[in-house]
Amino acid sequence: MSKPIPPIRNFMTSSPHTIGQEKTLHHAHQQMRSLSVRHLPVLEAGRLVGRLTQRDLAVIEGLAGVDPHAVQVEDAMSTEVYAVGPEAPLDEVAGEMAEKKYGSAVVVQNGKVVGIFTTIDLARSLHDLLHGRLA
Repeated sequence: MSKPIPPIRNFMTSSPHTIGQEKTLHHAHQQMRSLSVRHLPVLEAGRLVGRLTQRDLAVIEGLAGVDPHAVQVEDAMSTEVYAVGPEAPLDEVAGEMAEKKYGSAVVVQNGKVVGIFTTIDLARSLHDLLHGRLA
């Protein structure tokens, strides 16, 4: 008999770092670098409105004439965010991330960002599953 598929809350990074959409790209770049993260959920008044990645920053900052001190996060973020609840099954989230080539899933509960599940978290969960460390 196999074990039930665990929920994403068991593997997500809780209380992820976020950024306001009004912040500059320079600020976002500094925040990502200092925190060693590649994904930032973007909030407006505490509500998820987008996601900013290192790749987004590289693309925008690479354009001629872009001043990272002047351009705001809202101009570079993706507004289509893969968001799931904390009880979403790990296999479904991993499958969707693989199929759509998402680098992360933002975990939202009652309208608030409570976690993030990145490809690094996915690798850790696979490691734990392969080594039978799941409770």
